[in-house]
Amino acid sequence: MHSITLILSLLSSQACAHTFIWGVFVNGVDQGLFKGIRIPAYNGAPGGGGYNNSPVKNLTSIDLRCNVMGDIQAPDTIKVAPGDNLTFDWHHDYRNGSDDIIAESHHGPSLVYISPDPPTENSFVKIWHEGLYEESTFPNPGKWSTTSDLRLNGGHMNVRIPASLKAGHYLIRAEMIALHEGEVSYLKNPVRGAQFYPDCVQIEVTGDGDVALPEGVSFPGAYDYDTPGVVYNVCTPDPLAGTTAC
Repeated sequence: MHSITLILSLLSSQACAHTFIWGVFVNGVDQGLFKGIRIPAYNGAPGGGGYNNSPVKNLTSIDLRCNVMGDIQAPDTIKVAPGDNLTFDWHHDYRNGSDDIIAESHHGPSLVYISPDPPTENSFVKIWHEGLYEESTFPNPGKWSTTSDLRLNGGHMNVRIPASLKAGHYLIRAEMIALHEGEVSYLKNPVRGAQFYPDCVQIEVTGDGDVALPEGVSFPGAYDYDTPGVVYNVCTPDPLAGTTAC
């Protein structure tokens, strides 16, 4: 009863959320609502105000790792084996076919990292990335992972657990990055700036694999405002009028 109450409480605060992971499939098998997922937490004052992930823009914030209050352990962990395919089921408001996943204007890349759990310095290793995969032609902004792939495919993000990975507890950090306001740095204009939607999933890798992860990056720390793509204008220029459209 307590876990059901907790989920209902979390869902009641999701109106300010943009997009996050609601479920995980292992080799096509649904592991259940929010199982193993560090749900972005409500961090406002009791009774009103605040937000959960709307969104992370400060690249020095600990929220960039696993979203708001994302260093709090989830109550359960998903067991997987090396080579298993994981599908992260992203949604905005509802876990059903009517959900919009992410706003159609939120063009940008998607990435997945893996780290031993708990993370240490430079422990997150990127294992998947999709960005702009069809160039823009005015007035089309091109095809981006967030809007032309994930949004149009039910929010399903697929990644494979590295072959022969050593057994142990790991943290998967998946994210979408929305660049519709990313033409200027958040440092220069905090009203705008790239919008980051990270979420973390706790897994336990089983088996007798002997491959350890190489050195990776830290969150926060992996991105800064000079990192290529963090400041990026997704709007396409009109070659005749000199204006842009998104």
